[in-house]
Order: sequence, then structure tokens, then C-alpha cells
Amino acid sequence: MKFKIIYILYFSLGMTGISAQTNTQDTWTFNEYIQHVREKNLSTKAQQYNISMAEAAILAAEILPDPQIDLESSNNGVSADLGYTLGAGISWTLELGKKRKARISYAKNEAEFSKLQFQDYLRNLMAEAAIRYIDAIKSKILLDVHKDSYENMRKLAQSDSIRHALGDISKVSAQQSKVEALSLLNELHQQESTQRQNITSLAEFTGDYSSEKIAEGNLNFLNRSFDLNELISAALLSRTDALASQQNISLAESLVGLEKANRHIDLGLNIGAEHNTVANNVVAPSPVSNAVKLGVSIPLKFSNRKNADLKIAYMKHSQAELEYRQTENIIRIEIRNAYQQYQSTQKQIQQFDNGILKEAKDILEGIKYSYHRGESSILEVLNAQRTYNELRKNYCEVLAENATALVDLERKSGIWDIDF
Repeated sequence: MKFKIIYILYFSLGMTGISAQTNTQDTWTFNEYIQHVREKNLSTKAQQYNISMAEAAILAAEILPDPQIDLESSNNGVSADLGYTLGAGISWTLELGKKRKARISYAKNEAEFSKLQFQDYLRNLMAEAAIRYIDAIKSKILLDVHKDSYENMRKLAQSDSIRHALGDISKVSAQQSKVEALSLLNELHQQESTQRQNITSLAEFTGDYSSEKIAEGNLNFLNRSFDLNELISAALLSRTDALASQQNISLAESLVGLEKANRHIDLGLNIGAEHNTVANNVVAPSPVSNAVKLGVSIPLKFSNRKNADLKIAYMKHSQAELEYRQTENIIRIEIRNAYQQYQSTQKQIQQFDNGILKEAKDILEGIKYSYHRGESSILEVLNAQRTYNELRKNYCEVLAENATALVDLERKSGIWDIDF
């Protein structure tokens, strides 16, 4: 009898010590997390260089051709009596066909395209970060569910150990509740590991691995009403990938204009001065003389007979138009699928809100009461407990799926008002 009492106390104190562990990590809200993602995400910083390079390309497009200075000297013969000639000049290429304007237009359209692509990157990044945050909240809620389930079974196991020691129940019944408690403890440890992994994974988006914070938030109040046709219409006008696809058409048009401008000839202008020293030879003596030279060089654009670059530019324009039409089709399909998924999760939540969880809890409490009165078996208690645990886990999963579906629907619709 003494051994049994010591065993009961050891078992009770050991399990109580495990359940008393608490987490003292810092927390952050969803808005704090998203702001951190916007400011600290390493991929975002890398993507911003595309905009900087595109803006630098505008400056490069504004540059005019550089002038060129020519210097020359010649000896008019083997004898110094024939004199020397010294010359200097400057030459410059005059671009015709508004090439500079076409270059600038193309560079500006390319910069705008880069900005829209960056905005679309942010749209997807915010959604992916939000989904990762949902996973972190879900793991925290599931951890609470596992803790509560384990704590309930631990108390039952302690009670059964005492009842067995007093001879009220069989050894098998006490062992079954103990084994179930230990099984739930293993599940609790596994969920703790999952939560730590989810906390660490948030750093993938924040770029800060030095501090790990717990995600705070509530997944219970994400019931929104949407009109499918309005979502599609708004997305076609405002979604960043649709705007980027439209801008790609403008970029292709400016490329056509640039190729047309490049087909015009460029004039070479030059001006110079020449100085001839005195010539003292007997046959053709000459005094010192100076001369000014003006010249124009006109290229012969035989290459214009091959207009491959212009043809390619026209093809890119046609390709951009087709890609935009395809983008519109993809947007319509994506929104419809996301809308249907969100509606489905809403219906699943409604089933839980109709009282199924409360009924399962009432059944569990009723069977426990009967068990303590000796009217039910331990197996009935364990089955009821497992059913209640699974329903709570399923409810948490559905809440997370609903939140994820909402994030995906807003991502596909080009809107963003997410908060947990």
C-alpha cells in the first residue's frame, strides 16, 4: 500500500511538473509583423534594385552622343624646306528620327513596368507572409488544445491511480487512463516542436533570425461578404499583374517606336582647322597658311533592307496583347476558385458554430460523470475524449483554412484589408 501511494505521488508530481511549463517569448501583432516584412524582407530589398536599375536606364537613355576631337600632323616631305601641316578638329554625331526621345520613352515604360512588377511581387509576398502567420497562430491554438487535452487526461489518470489504490477500479482501467495521458503528452511535445518551427519560419519573411516572437491573433471573426462579379471587375482594373501586363503592351509599343527611329540615318558633323608652315623649296615656295574645314558624313543604310529588328518588335507587341488577354482569363478563373474555396470553409465553420463542439463536450462531461459513478467504462471515456479532441483540432484546422482562403481570395482580387 505504501508503494502504491509513493507511485501515485511520483506520477502526479512528474506529470504536473511537465504541464506547468510556460512560454515566455515575446509576441507581435499581425500589423507589426507585416510592417516588418515590408521593411526587412531580404528578397524585397533585392527586388527594389530592379527599379533602381530601370530608373538609371532612363538617365542613360537621355545621354547624347559624345563629341570627338581629332588631332593630326604631317610632314610634307623628307626635307624640312617643304614645311609641316598641323590640324585639329571636332566631330559629332547628329541623331535624326527622334532616336533620343524614343529611347527615353522606352526606358520610362520599362521603369514603370518594373515598378508594377515589384508591386505584384509585394502582393504575393504579403499574402504568403499572412498565410505563414496563420500557420503560426494555428499551431499556437493547437498547442493550447493539446495542453488542455493532456491536462484533462492527466487529472483523470491521477484520479484513477488513487481510485485503483483504494480498490474502486481495476488496475487495467488505471493503466489505460495513464497510457492515454502519456500518449497525449507525446502529442503535446510534437505540437510544441511544430509551434517552434512555425515561429522560426516567420523569420524567413522578416529577415531577422535573432529574435523569435509568437504570433498573436484570432481566427474566429473572418466572416466577410463578397460579390463575385464585383471582385472580378475590380481585379481586372486594379490587380497589379493585370496593370503590369497592360504596361507590357505600352513597353512593346515603345520598342516598335524605338526600332522605327533607329532606321533613320545619323549625320556625322565635323569642323576643324589646319595650319601649314612656310615652305622654302625652290620649285614651289609657299607662305604660312591656315584653313578651316567643315564636313558632313552621310551613312548609306543598306542595313535597312533587312528589317528583322522591327519585325521582332511588332511580334513582341502582338505577344504582349495576347499575354494580357490570357492574364484576364487567369484572373477570372483564380477569383472564381478562391471564392468557391472561401464559401466552402465558411459553410464548414457554420457547422461547428451550430453547436457540435458544445454537444461533444457535454457528452464527454456526462460520460465522465457516469464513469466516476461506476456506470460507464474507461473506454467510453477515452472514446468521448478523443472525439472531443479531434473536433477541436478540426475546428482549428477549418478556421485556419478559412483564414487562408480569405487571404487567397483577397490576393486574387487585388485587395488587402487583412487583420487578425
